[in-house]
Amino acid sequence: MLLSQSSAENKTMKCLWFSVLFVTLCISSAVPLLSEVEKNEEDWQFAETYLNRFYKLEASVPKDTTKVPINYVSKRSLSDKIKRMQEFFGLRVTGNLDSATMEVMEKPRCGVPDVAEYNLFPRKIKWMKNNLTYRITNYTPGLQSDHVDTAIWKAFTVWSDVTPLNFTRIYEEKADIMISFGGQEHGDNYPFDGPDGLLAHAFPPAAGIGGDTHFDADETWTMGPNGYSLFLVAAHEFGHALGLAHSRDPGALMYPTYSYTSMDEFRLSWDDVKGIQALYGESKKMLRKHSSPQKTPNRCSHKLSFDAVANFRGEMFFFKDRFFWRRNAQLPEVELTLIRSFWPKLPARINAAYENRKGDFLVVINRNKYWAINGYDIMPGYPKYIHRLGIPKSVRKIDAAAHIEETSKTLFFAGDQYWSYDEAKRAMDEGYPHLIADDWPGISGRVDAAFAQRGYIYFFHGPNEFLFTIRQRQMISVQRINQWVGC
Repeated sequence: MLLSQSSAENKTMKCLWFSVLFVTLCISSAVPLLSEVEKNEEDWQFAETYLNRFYKLEASVPKDTTKVPINYVSKRSLSDKIKRMQEFFGLRVTGNLDSATMEVMEKPRCGVPDVAEYNLFPRKIKWMKNNLTYRITNYTPGLQSDHVDTAIWKAFTVWSDVTPLNFTRIYEEKADIMISFGGQEHGDNYPFDGPDGLLAHAFPPAAGIGGDTHFDADETWTMGPNGYSLFLVAAHEFGHALGLAHSRDPGALMYPTYSYTSMDEFRLSWDDVKGIQALYGESKKMLRKHSSPQKTPNRCSHKLSFDAVANFRGEMFFFKDRFFWRRNAQLPEVELTLIRSFWPKLPARINAAYENRKGDFLVVINRNKYWAINGYDIMPGYPKYIHRLGIPKSVRKIDAAAHIEETSKTLFFAGDQYWSYDEAKRAMDEGYPHLIADDWPGISGRVDAAFAQRGYIYFFHGPNEFLFTIRQRQMISVQRINQWVGC
């Protein structure tokens, strides 16, 4: 959690506040090591542009300047900024443009610097009053005006629900927060760049332009997962307009990168709440239903449990709440990612998952529906109901699933029972369901998650993992699950 500090006495800090800009940086798919950057001018330029925008990349000119380009930036300076970026996003700190670092650089994100010297200033930037006004000066042609009004109002309630702040809309004169849509150069010397680039920007609390929020009229603004959610972008922008900087919590609204959550499902994270309440105090209002803050899972918690576990294309996915950890054997660190940042149209929580390696797709299950996923894309015709697989309609939720590649069987677990589905025959095996405790002695009650690999099946229940041989159905070990996510 970061809080912005007063910059009134330092005009050079204006560049830090110029905007809250969502950008998509199209970086080459090549993933060179730092020593190779100079060999690839395109990658060099993209990395330099990204780091200059978000990490204040500074020029470092060597002693021999006879053949130095005008805009020379040293390899050491670039490496140092890469390290700062990796540290901010919780990546492995190497100073190299590895695949995880490049992947973060490619994501749509906010354009305010991630690392700013806010600690130079003794006071916090905030409004010195709790009753604020806002005014919508114009509308975007792609979204109905009443939808814009609703998205903006809902975005303000995100913050008023947890603080003493009150927001009142006015229709004339100057408001504390002026809201407008504009394309390209729109009057503040920070032009937009057309579709899919910079999405919006906002100014911090201050007189005049302070608090004002501008949206790029050339973007596709929506109320759903297609295009860009006006509600989500506005809520993020208003956080900056109230005085918040970026958070390092990937589950926070104030995290730099954009990911979709529906307006009805959205809740602030604990990190967002702590940040805004540090500025304005706690709310005395009754919280709305389902508006209690969400916590980001702690991989080292002794109470950690998984909702689902699956292999997919050489990686392992460990689902927990609205997140999943990605584990790749080639990388030493696991990465925590929002489910909706990969698959915006999936439910926010996954109950079970498994890989169909022969079909090269991932199956994810939420309650009594399932989806087949090929990479980032949901395959046509989904979701479907699990009852089509032969599971009784009385089963309303699948707890876990595991695909056994050697037999082409997929096991579905619900309550204290499980079913065996033959993927080759596309039919449920006869005689099922069986009791889990009968076939897998040592497992009693519900299974949280499961996956099969190389003749073994791993069951997860609470903080423990139970390893069985598939052929003998014999338990051979019990371990804590934290090891799977690097703790």
